[in-house]
Amino acid sequence: WSVYSKPVPANSRELWTLFLQCSCLTVVIGGLFYNWMFASLEYSWHLSVATAVSFSLLLLLTLFLVHPARCVFSMIMPTLGTKQGRKLLLSTCIMIVVVNITPNIISNIKTILQVIKCICKNSSESLLNSTALLETASWEFGDAIQENINSINIYRPMNGHFQFSLLKNSSLIYQQMHLAGEKIGRDFLAVEVLVKDSVRVGNKLVAGFSMLYLCFESTWYLKNYLTNLRFDNFYITKKLKRLVVDRKAAHLLVTSSKNLIRPTGLKLSWEEVMLCLVQAMLLTVALMLMLVVVAMDHFAFSVADTAVRKAAQFSVVPVTLNIKYSVSAGVAWLPYEELPLQDFERSYNHYLIFSSAHCRISTPTPPNPSVLLVVGLLFCILYATIFLETYARRLCRKIAGSFFESWEEKRALYLYKKLSRKH
Repeated sequence: WSVYSKPVPANSRELWTLFLQCSCLTVVIGGLFYNWMFASLEYSWHLSVATAVSFSLLLLLTLFLVHPARCVFSMIMPTLGTKQGRKLLLSTCIMIVVVNITPNIISNIKTILQVIKCICKNSSESLLNSTALLETASWEFGDAIQENINSINIYRPMNGHFQFSLLKNSSLIYQQMHLAGEKIGRDFLAVEVLVKDSVRVGNKLVAGFSMLYLCFESTWYLKNYLTNLRFDNFYITKKLKRLVVDRKAAHLLVTSSKNLIRPTGLKLSWEEVMLCLVQAMLLTVALMLMLVVVAMDHFAFSVADTAVRKAAQFSVVPVTLNIKYSVSAGVAWLPYEELPLQDFERSYNHYLIFSSAHCRISTPTPPNPSVLLVVGLLFCILYATIFLETYARRLCRKIAGSFFESWEEKRALYLYKKLSRKH
């Protein structure tokens, strides 16, 4: 670390050590950068490789030649544990949820629509077949009436058969149902593609902005550290302790213990605790929104699974048509004489079918437990970064002090004089 934080290497051995350190860092960061672009942001393989290689070479030259850049780069690592790091992790969670859960929800909704389509198709087909039953019954009933009429030779009316009109063009109904199903499928596909594209573009913008802001925040901290002696200067450092001991003013640290913080201690000030609680509340709101999407996934699967199982258990509904016909005829000049005619009594059976094994219904897709596990793990890390943010900032100050030791001595002297004036 002493070689890495030096402004200029003292000899060739330190020079090669620094080059080796920078090379190892750039290889690791380049690999992570490629994986982030290709796997998380879903850029193409060629673009990811070209960008990662170019970024690695540029980073190697910058770290090796520019001393403040090494300090800024070193502070980026603990800065990942602050608010900007949480933004990156949160965008990753959103991408995981949208890419893995949203298609699952849409797939289960499609399964529900397939069940409804199958029931409509089979019930309409069965209902059309029942009209053929009515045609048969009406024709046989007409034959019976015609036989009764033929038995009377006095008067012969026209043909006694019923004229029953049937809708035999069932293909028109099936065609309309097929077109409606295809339209719904296209609408769902368009929504799925739109959601995926929107989230993918938004995730890329958020990720790019967060990375740039990480560099900006580290640079801004270093700039304030080097230009403002009061900035983030309330820690009991080793240099301050040494200065107090040399000037025999140890009582200053005792009387000012409430206002000063040890950079290696776990103590948090009241302002830092309140800030952590506010950040935790905001993160909880995001977690609730994520859980709503996960609950929708489980609900859609439950409804689709129930619909498929209940549709397979639909019983066949029997329909019975009973026709009972009895008639007698009288003669005008024989008022007390009646001619008994043939009675008609028959039953016609039909079955209404609501589901069929020939229907193509896709299997409901269960929620992926690994997605929920990964999102839960990421949110645990996010909650941890809320309380680690304070310590990450202290680490940033430690890094800046190790890179600019002479300026750290000036800051310690400024804090000592401030404590002396207050005392």
